[in-house]
Amino acid sequence: MKRLEIWIIGGVLILSTLLILAFRSHFVPYEPPKNITYSIEKEWELPDVLEEISGIAWIENNKMATIEDEDGTIFIYDLKTHKITDEIDFAGHGDYEDIAVNGNVAYVMRSDGKLYEITDYRSKKPEVKSYELTFLKKSNVEAITVDAANNRLLIVPKDRDPNDDAYKGVYTFSLETKKAEKIPMLKIDLDLKAFKDFERKKKYKTVRPSAIAIHPQSKDLYILEGANPKLLIFDAKGQLKKIHLFDKRKFLQPEGITFSPDGTLYISNEANGEKPTLLEVKLKD
Repeated sequence: MKRLEIWIIGGVLILSTLLILAFRSHFVPYEPPKNITYSIEKEWELPDVLEEISGIAWIENNKMATIEDEDGTIFIYDLKTHKITDEIDFAGHGDYEDIAVNGNVAYVMRSDGKLYEITDYRSKKPEVKSYELTFLKKSNVEAITVDAANNRLLIVPKDRDPNDDAYKGVYTFSLETKKAEKIPMLKIDLDLKAFKDFERKKKYKTVRPSAIAIHPQSKDLYILEGANPKLLIFDAKGQLKKIHLFDKRKFLQPEGITFSPDGTLYISNEANGEKPTLLEVKLKD
């Protein structure tokens, strides 16, 4: 009996030691970026209903159209009153990841590639249509924006690109034909030297877009990542111009990005154990 007890105690000690070593090997103290290339000009603490805010779009008069990733509801948030002023239901429960607005039409992307088109979205009875982008079904789509100049949406997968693990494609959805192109408009090369510090064993995880926006003046593409908070800026031809690394203590989980017409940048953060926030961000050159 004593021998059995010794074996049990010994086994527990060995297992405990292995668990401690495994924990230590995976725990790395957080170090914020050494070179901060931005400033936070304003901050809004959002209502609890937006705890999992997953997309934002500037609409008018200091108002944002926002969504959270569990319910098919658009929330209109007023930046001046710090309140939700309207709620528009367009679908049931689901994993809704981003929103884009073009005039009186809102577009909401579900992670499995289902795109919702909500016409007259501010009215009491909006018209809702949906489109199945089946080629993106397994790509975990979180990023869409309106490219008004070309009458289309831009769409970027978060995880594995449907065509090749070596890049993340920026895909288009025509607002005229209501069809998506399966060949990307441009490719974000994951082997870029600038991505060296972000490399992962699974290459497609090197960059994981959570949102995209087009700067109203420069027309540059701004691609946000929430998993490892950062902002990538590309020109219209897909050439990388700048990477801004964000401090996780303020950018808890950045999932939404939008611009006001004058070029003011806004980024939303899921609560991630704290409070959801909306930040007005000024980037440094």
